[in-house]
Amino acid sequence: MTVFKTFFRIVNKLKPTIILYTALLIIFGAVNMKTSDNNINFVNSKPDILIINQDVNKGLTKNLIDYMKKNSNIVKVENNEDKINDSLFYREVSYVIYIPKDYRKNVLLGKNPKLDIKKTDEYDAHLSEMMLKRYIKIQNIYNEEAGSEDELITLINDNINDDVNVKITSKVDTSKTYNIVYYFNFASYSILAIIIYIICLVLCSFKEESISKRINISSINYKSHNNKILLASIVFSSIVWFLFVIIGVIVVGDIMFSLRGLISIINSLIFTFCALTLSILISSLTNNKNAISGIVNVIALGSAFLCGAFVPAEYLPNSVLNFAHILPAYYYINSNDLLKNIDVINISSMHPIIINMIIIIMFSILFIILNNVVTRKKRKAN
Repeated sequence: MTVFKTFFRIVNKLKPTIILYTALLIIFGAVNMKTSDNNINFVNSKPDILIINQDVNKGLTKNLIDYMKKNSNIVKVENNEDKINDSLFYREVSYVIYIPKDYRKNVLLGKNPKLDIKKTDEYDAHLSEMMLKRYIKIQNIYNEEAGSEDELITLINDNINDDVNVKITSKVDTSKTYNIVYYFNFASYSILAIIIYIICLVLCSFKEESISKRINISSINYKSHNNKILLASIVFSSIVWFLFVIIGVIVVGDIMFSLRGLISIINSLIFTFCALTLSILISSLTNNKNAISGIVNVIALGSAFLCGAFVPAEYLPNSVLNFAHILPAYYYINSNDLLKNIDVINISSMHPIIINMIIIIMFSILFIILNNVVTRKKRKAN
């Protein structure tokens, strides 16, 4: 019990660090969830565009303008290139369409007249371009079949005005599933930082020369001493994991008691065990307490940025994600991200998540093997 008590006496001295990383989890986790609440609902918006018509406003020309009016906000700007360029620069409009003279006649003659365009690099401009290209494509298809301009307009409108009815069949409350994902994703940073930092510092304290000599001359068996330290490390890591689960219940809500929440909790437990094995390996590699702080920043912050804890993985470049495959946090966060998009949880949908969990366990086994190799070599050297 002496070793066990000493372990947690040192942990108690490092309590401010635990409180700091726990507070970061609560603050930034809550901010991420608040942000997600404001962004998960789809809102149909219309882009702001400008149409410069140099043709007569009738027939096919008028039909094109009416179509763009229906699906966009038409902004009135003086027909002056400087004014138009200023409107684009200040984002008053995102897309400008120039309809040339005799556009209507040339379409009917099958000449496929070109529309000059000016645009910004924003999403609204791409949306406007997509709508315009869709209209032109349909117009060109039916132009060969129609016998007259009126028939061509009718065919275009019948096709292009077919609305798609979207029916949401998912019964999952996405606001809650996104919240649990954001919370546990950010928790990966706090779990890594706390467990690596605290356990490494505690184990380094036990390896200090004065303490090490006392242990050697005591009646405590060497293996028994190591087993007790390992047990204390497991207990500490379990307390940290359980604390974060309790905070998750408070912050995220009752979804934590669902099957989805249970899987997230199990995933975090496996990751916590992986962080424990990694911290033991690091403590075997170095006894320098000053170096541990730098190691924590590299591993915890690096994993958080590269694997999608701070910035969602869908916004990260493929090159970054490819590199992140060498980190356990990638598979932990990937499981959380997959879980938020699963409508029905079954063996088939859980398969990639189970694979990720197995990979994290394999990382843990690798860290244990490496730790044994390093420890054995150090004993032989001594």
